[in-house]
Amino acid sequence: MANTLDPMDLKQIITLHLDGYSNRNIGVSLGISRNTVNTYMRLFKGSDYTFKELLTFENARLEVLFTSRTTIDNERYDALMLYFEGMNKARNHPGFTFLFHYNEYAQRAKEPYGYTQFMEHYRRKYAKIKGSMKLEHEAGKEMFIDFAGKKLHVVDKRTGEVVPVEVFVAILPNSQYTYVEACKSQKREDLIGCCDNALRFYGGVPKAIVSDNQKSAVTRSSRYEAQINRSFKDFARHYNCVINPARGYSPQDKALVENAVHLAYQRIYYPLREMTFFSLQDLNREIKSLLERYNDLLFKRKEASRLELFQSAERGYLKPLPAARYELKDYCRAKVQKIGYVYFSPDKSYYSVPYRYIGRETVIHYTKSAVEVFYNRQRIALHQRNGSKGFYTTNKEHLGSTHRHYSDWSPEFFRNRAIPHGNNVAACVEQIIARVDYPEIGYKRAMGVIQLHRSYGSRRLDNACKRALQADAVSYRRIRNILKNNLDESSLFFQDLEEDRPHIPEHQNIRGASNYK
Repeated sequence: MANTLDPMDLKQIITLHLDGYSNRNIGVSLGISRNTVNTYMRLFKGSDYTFKELLTFENARLEVLFTSRTTIDNERYDALMLYFEGMNKARNHPGFTFLFHYNEYAQRAKEPYGYTQFMEHYRRKYAKIKGSMKLEHEAGKEMFIDFAGKKLHVVDKRTGEVVPVEVFVAILPNSQYTYVEACKSQKREDLIGCCDNALRFYGGVPKAIVSDNQKSAVTRSSRYEAQINRSFKDFARHYNCVINPARGYSPQDKALVENAVHLAYQRIYYPLREMTFFSLQDLNREIKSLLERYNDLLFKRKEASRLELFQSAERGYLKPLPAARYELKDYCRAKVQKIGYVYFSPDKSYYSVPYRYIGRETVIHYTKSAVEVFYNRQRIALHQRNGSKGFYTTNKEHLGSTHRHYSDWSPEFFRNRAIPHGNNVAACVEQIIARVDYPEIGYKRAMGVIQLHRSYGSRRLDNACKRALQADAVSYRRIRNILKNNLDESSLFFQDLEEDRPHIPEHQNIRGASNYK
């Protein structure tokens, strides 16, 4: 099945074009057909935007402007190459003929090439004279990276365990200025972290990073068109460069970094052979010191060191570094729940999204500091990451009008709502909320008391609340019954309590206490 160009591939085409690459070289660098590159370049030029403007567009917008077009399907070509490898072993056997093998190939293949193409591809693959070519490397064009085959070691202070660590090597081929760093593993996060440190070490960015076909760099290895790891591609986008994996089993494609690894064994590994390190930081500090000496060594023929060649010839061709360092992104999927949140499984927490996306499947992009939620490649929510387990992070703009109103509920909110109807109402609301363990239950009851003013008015509600406080009968149901039965106005008993005076009225026929002395 043919691959398709996604928006990141389109941005890589634009980036290389702005760097001065021809369409043919762009196709070679990215493993894409030249005709496909030509087609997209015509589309770019025919649009209403400049190349620099297109580079700043969101992926979704690029996808709308330039619908995906298929690249060359290499399955048919790979099948032919595999057949050639077996056929060529019998090349010197008596009676060998190309026609015999072509007929055998045509019977096996699903979509066989014609005989003329069969022979043309064979001659290209197995030329009569095949020599080694000395490559002239352009300044600032590429950075080769690799992991050393042999490992260094760090000792765990607590257990005494000897822990093997990987060694990352990067080189700028024009000046051969070299960077070396020890790291925990060859995993994606360590590879990207080392590349980030290497670019900071060089103080600039080359046009392309040439890597191996290792799992941390590519998701599907191929001799002709490898698929780059999504995080690694995003790293390249951040630094405005491209990733160009070397062909599998072709060490000549990156001979300089292979040689730099061997030189690292001599200049760094050997001096460290009798030293013991208890942390990666200590080991890298010593590597840095040895690396400075290594880069200061003079080339015999060039009469200059790697550092001098870098400073004089290559540094000026590197692109400037972006202001911020790259943060490693990870990805996971989540469905928007009915309450308008997505469940973020790495932290077991929840983040809000606009309520109109309820029920939709989303993709979450997250770093150490941020969480982004995407739907159909468009970002619909951005939050600061909160590592608290079970925590709900909410953006009030994401909520519907009803949900937004509920999110404001608090004891202070209800007190402010109750005060305009009287101090007694506010006192009752405070008591109702304080008497329950689960605040949302108290909030609903308090809202019920406040809403009674719509049917009975604020004056009567305040009187009813006063009587409920005096009788220690504060609840929504009792206050409602006082108002319903008009007890706030007609009860003489409550009036006497209110005025704090004798219930026997004054009259001239009633003698006072002085008559009984």
